[in-house]
Amino acid sequence: MSGGWGLDAVVRGIPVDPDAPEAQRWLREELAKAPYQAARPTWFDRVSSAVLDWFGSLSAPSGDGLTGWIPLIVTVVLAAVVVAALLIFGLPRLNRRSRLPADLFGVDDRRSAADLRRAALGAAANREWSLASAEMFRALARGLSERTILVAVPGTTAHSFAAQAAEAFPGEQGRLAEAAETFDGVRYLGEAGTEARFLALAALESDLRSARPSHSEDPAPTALS
Repeated sequence: MSGGWGLDAVVRGIPVDPDAPEAQRWLREELAKAPYQAARPTWFDRVSSAVLDWFGSLSAPSGDGLTGWIPLIVTVVLAAVVVAALLIFGLPRLNRRSRLPADLFGVDDRRSAADLRRAALGAAANREWSLASAEMFRALARGLSERTILVAVPGTTAHSFAAQAAEAFPGEQGRLAEAAETFDGVRYLGEAGTEARFLALAALESDLRSARPSHSEDPAPTALS
């Protein structure tokens, strides 16, 4: 092997007999060279070896009793349950995001609630109240969808969404209806947004973000009007 040959060459090339500390220093310097470092096992090698050793330890126990089989049976069952859950439900966060429709009140919009909220605040900083109000209402709706409280399916109007949201948050029925009016006004009716209406909508979005719905059922698509 080339590594062994290198060590032999080092030993043969020593002109004098070193003392123990000096010999150890020479050996450490030689082993620190690239060929020897490259031959060391990587973290992947160590992890792979550990996993293989673990699987090897799961060999069938000896004896006629059932007690020795229990750890192996429990391990296999748990592994099967985890695999089945991933195949059926997928990763929870990714699965939830994948179910969200792209259509959001007539616009193909795949932004998250946080992204929409930042866009609304950015527009508000520029005093673009119409754009800020529309983005904040979309952030409110997307946030409820991400929490699986309700989902705005394609074709859902702002008013039908507000009515469905009011079933989950009965105490906010009036504010939700007003928010839908604001959205429709700036989005479809050409009304100019105002700072007061935007602040009211932003406050509602913030309150609903931390509020608990009055039901815990699976989200139902909002009714179309």
